[in-house]
Amino acid sequence: MTTAAATDQQLVTAVVAALSEVLGEPLPDATPDTRLFDELHLDSTSVLSLLMALEDSLELEVDPESLEQHHLETVGSLAGYVAGIR
Repeated sequence: MTTAAATDQQLVTAVVAALSEVLGEPLPDATPDTRLFDELHLDSTSVLSLLMALEDSLELEVDPESLEQHHLETVGSLAGYVAGIR
C-alpha cells in the first residue's frame, strides 16, 4: 500500500469513527462508497456534530465556506475533503 493510499484509508477510518460516535452505533460495513444521507440518514444537525467530531479527532478546522454538498455525499468524498484541508 502506498503512503497516499495508507493516508486515504486512515482518513476513511477517521470519518467512520466520527460517524459511529455521532450516530451512537458501530458501522462495521461502512466503506468509502457509503452514502451519508441515503444510507446513514444524516441530517443537518448530525452533519454539524460529525464535522465537530472530525475537527476534534484530527485536530483540524473546517471552513464552512469551503464545504460543498458534494463533499458530503459519501464517506470517501468527506475523507477527500478532509485530506484537502489538512
